[in-house]
Amino acid sequence: MSRVKKAYIGPERWMIVLPIVIVLIVVAALGVRYVKKNYTVTNVTVTGNQHYTSEQIADMVMSGPLGHNSLYLGFVYKDKVIDDIPFVETMDVDIVAPDSIAITVYEKAIAGCVEYLDRYMYFDKDGIVVESSSARQSDIPYVTGLKFDYVVLYEKLPVGDEGIFKNILNLTQLMSKYSIVTDQIYFDMDGNVRLYFGTAKVDLGTLDDIDEKMIKLKGIIPDLAGLEGTLYMDDYSEDDDYFTFQRDDVEQHDYLVEENIGEEDAEPDEDVLDENQSSEGE
Repeated sequence: MSRVKKAYIGPERWMIVLPIVIVLIVVAALGVRYVKKNYTVTNVTVTGNQHYTSEQIADMVMSGPLGHNSLYLGFVYKDKVIDDIPFVETMDVDIVAPDSIAITVYEKAIAGCVEYLDRYMYFDKDGIVVESSSARQSDIPYVTGLKFDYVVLYEKLPVGDEGIFKNILNLTQLMSKYSIVTDQIYFDMDGNVRLYFGTAKVDLGTLDDIDEKMIKLKGIIPDLAGLEGTLYMDDYSEDDDYFTFQRDDVEQHDYLVEENIGEEDAEPDEDVLDENQSSEGE
């Protein structure tokens, strides 16, 4: 059986090795001290975030024992895919200066959300469910009327007409363009759309001429505040700026409006006015 020879460093070699080891230790300590002193993050800028504040994003990124070291963050968060933060796809950290970083947030493209088993299911433009949450985000359209029997995370919502997702995206993009915020978007089985603004409802009908309808609706919304009833825009045409509003508390109570419900110079039709007065008198 062969014996393993043990390495032996004599005094002469130690006289050579020991100074080298000491120098390496000193250099390493100085390097750590330099990095810690000069690469500690004190300035942070965040862009691309909508669902989280800049402070929340900074806290998420700058966590852990090396969370305030710009070199470490720049290496770890280089186009990093995020799995544990809802609504965030990736985040990128760039070193602007040794003590400054820029965080770029790339959020998931959310088209809307539906409610299922007391959870809010957020889906993208293709109808893929990308997030499930017990909380509803107020800035994401809440969609009702879609029919489905089950929901699977990261799979498409099993609705009958998959073209509905294109309609939802088209509608929500126009709402964002014209700064229209609604409480709820309802789609019926025929593709007609109803928007909810508190106790007021707006029947848009189909998405034909939807851009023009949105332009008209933007000017009407302020006057819907506090009203209980339905504004009918389903029969919109370019040659007709009049829409009918029916109150919920009067069975037959219609009046015509021109572009803006509260516009004083929009005179009601005499026949309709007589009918309203008769109805109210009863």
